[in-house]
Formats: sequence, structure tokens, C-alpha cells
Amino acid sequence: MAQVLEFKLPDLGEGLTEAEIVRWLVEVGDVVAIDQPVVEVETAKAMVEVPCPYGGVVTARFGEEGTELPVGAPLLTVAVGAPEGSSGSGEDSGSDPESSGGSGNVLVGYGTGAPAARRRRIRPDRPARPVTETPVSGAPVVKAPVLEAPVVKVLVADASVSEGPVPVVSPLVRRLARQHDIDLRRLAGSGPDGLILRADVDRAIRTAEETATATAQTAQAQVQAQVPAAAPNGVAAAVDAERIPLRGVRGAVADKLSRSRTEIPDATCWVDADATELMAVRAAMNAATGPSAGPKVSVLALLARICTAALARFPELNSTVDTEAREIVRLTGVHLGFAAQTERGLVVPVVRDAHTRNAESIGAEIARLTELARTGKLSPAQLTGGTFTLNNYGVFGVDGSTPIINHPEAAMLGVGRIMPKPWVHQGELAVRQVVQLSLTFDHRVCDGGTAGGFLRYVADCVEQPAVLLRTV
Repeated sequence: MAQVLEFKLPDLGEGLTEAEIVRWLVEVGDVVAIDQPVVEVETAKAMVEVPCPYGGVVTARFGEEGTELPVGAPLLTVAVGAPEGSSGSGEDSGSDPESSGGSGNVLVGYGTGAPAARRRRIRPDRPARPVTETPVSGAPVVKAPVLEAPVVKVLVADASVSEGPVPVVSPLVRRLARQHDIDLRRLAGSGPDGLILRADVDRAIRTAEETATATAQTAQAQVQAQVPAAAPNGVAAAVDAERIPLRGVRGAVADKLSRSRTEIPDATCWVDADATELMAVRAAMNAATGPSAGPKVSVLALLARICTAALARFPELNSTVDTEAREIVRLTGVHLGFAAQTERGLVVPVVRDAHTRNAESIGAEIARLTELARTGKLSPAQLTGGTFTLNNYGVFGVDGSTPIINHPEAAMLGVGRIMPKPWVHQGELAVRQVVQLSLTFDHRVCDGGTAGGFLRYVADCVEQPAVLLRTV
């Protein structure tokens, strides 16, 4: 007799508690192999194909494309053949994935598929009880044991609270609630066993904001009613509007940018530089041909190499601020992030150990990560851990900008387009390739003198690449 096994959304790691179904890769009735990808999901960090540890026939799918599911929620059920020597009753099924037609593997690099067990604490007098469900086919659905709700404690706004069976929330959810003065004890969780998810906190935040807005609008209306002459005539009625949820990559970017503007006292300085010599050096490097010629070097790769040299001279900008300890943390290695615009939004892949690489190596890694970003295959590990970011917005045809620091980093260098412009060169007016460089920095880690010194060094290397050779 076939058994129907339930596959749940695994823990995707990096503190992520939910994922959005982007595309189903199988249909009900399809035959799947062990570890075959069955669904493509999007987290706040990356797009991931999730493999199923069971082989058999898909009997059900849970959630339409565009639906957001919490970790531990059912994804699909698979009918597998009964193992040899089994009565087919399903009483002991699910305890050994390999004996039930599964690989027993987890999603490589994203943790295990049973996070709920880590969120709960079992009391000795509350034993686990097995649960089975009967689908339309009549075959039992084998599910993990359901634990009786224990009495646990959850840290809410730095206070220990004990009010009966309180669901445990992740540190990220607690921190978000604390930042917006949301009392978790008043929320009803929508996750498994009443687990409070980020979506629940976001909903409470929106409700609070809407209430505050409505209160302000009511007060304004009362004032306008008292002074009708001041109200304009012919006020247009509210128009229809499209609401676009801030979730996935777009939501993660919005959260990070908002946090950067809220927490970091940033300042920006900029300078125009003559990039004519830098462009000539790049052309000479790429002119080499034959078997010994390496990959072509991009302007971004040269600027990245200049940044690593500048950070070695001004390490204050390769740091982060520990606000709770009131300490500046100087980082010994440079993990260089670079902004990349994709169809899914802005992402910042990270070149690991950029301080140990030459321009060719940095360029090759930038090209590899850019291709992964374009196809949506960057892993969360490739999008985190940066210590300094380089943003080449010149590719969009703009000259300058005031970059927003990629929290929790301390600085970002922005690069505008390189354009032929009138320039005084060696005492005479000439047409030169000019670029504007902008540095936004955290004023807590250094003062303007350090930031200006960093930016001036970068500009000097752009104008005279030999400066870089003298300092390496």
C-alpha cells in the first residue's frame, strides 16, 4: 500500500522565517525523483529551488504562486511505495526518510527541515502525540508528532514575559516589534501552533500607522471645518491606486535602506576626477592577446582594486558600529560589495577577501556574481557579509548621487558616468574623460578629514594609476 508523506518548507537559514512561492516546478500527478527540485521560492535574500527528499507521485500542493508561507508549513504531499516488511499501516512512517522513499537530505546550505522542534521546549508531563490525516486517496498522510503546547518564556522588549502558552518568535521578529513599539503579547500568530511571524508584526505596524494617519486626518478635517474659507475649492476626489506589497528582495531593500537612514548619521563628499589615464591603462591591459592574455578588465574592477588600496590606508572606513556596546569594530579583511540592478530589484553581491585579489581576479569574480544575480541564483551567503560597497550608478547615465550606506557598513563609494568634458590639463584647456566620485560615510567612525583623505586618494589613483603601483 502506498504511503503519502508530507514535505514541509525547510528552514532556509540566515534568520529567515518565511518564503514566497514564485513558481511550482511540478504538478499534482507528476512523478518526482528523490532530491528533485519541486518549487522555486523567494526569500528576503535570494531565489531558491527547494528539492523534495521523497520520490513518488505528487498528490497535493499547498499554496498558489505568490503565496507567502512560514517555515514548517506543508509544501506538498508525495505518495511513495510501502517499504519491504511494512504492513502499510503507516504507524511508524516518517521516522526514517530513507525507509520511506526519501533521501534524508536537507536543503544544502540552508539548515534542516524541522525548525519547529528548536522553537519549542517539551515538558516531561506533556508527551508528543502522533498525528495522521487521511487524504482523498485514502492513504494516510504521515506527519511529524505534534507537541502539546508547553509553557515557555519569550523575550519581549527586553522583558521576560510568562503568560500561559506564549509562542516563541525569532530574534529578528522581536527586534522589529521592539523598534515599532509593538506588544507581542497582544498579537495572534498566524504560523504553526500560533507562532508569531514577521508578517504578523508587519500587519500590526501597518494597523498602527493607519490608525495614526486616520487620527491626523480627522484632526485636520476638524480644523478645516472650523475655517472653511481657508479650504481650497474643487478638491479632487481620491483616485484609484495600485498597491504593491513590499516583500521579497524589494522588501528587504526597503527595510535596509530605512534602517540605514534611521540609525546612521551619514555625510557625503564628492570630487570630479580626470579618468583619462585610467581609461588608457584599461585599454592597454585589454589589448593583450594570445594564450597568456587574461580576461578583460572592467572599469568597475579597476575602481574596486583602487578601493581596497584606499581602505588599507584609511581602515576607519572598513568598519561597523556596535551600538549596544558603543564600540567601533575595525574589520581586518575587505569583503567588497557592488550594487547590481536586476529584474528582481537591487542586489549587492559580495566579493570575498577583495584585499587579497588583483584587478583581474576581482573582475572575474564580479562577472561571475553578476551573472548569478541576473539569473536570480545568488545564495544568501553571497549577498551578506560585505564591509564596504562600490556603487557604479554611471551605467544609468547619471553624473552624481548621494549613496545610502549599506547597513551595517560604514561607507559607500558612488561612481558617475565617465564623460568627455572641458578640463584644465597641464595648464591648458583640453577635452578629458571626467568622472564624479561620491563618498557617503558614517560620521561616527571618522571625521571629514579621514573621509576626504580616502576620497582624494581614490581620485589620485584614477587620475594617475601609477600612484597605486607606488603604494601596493
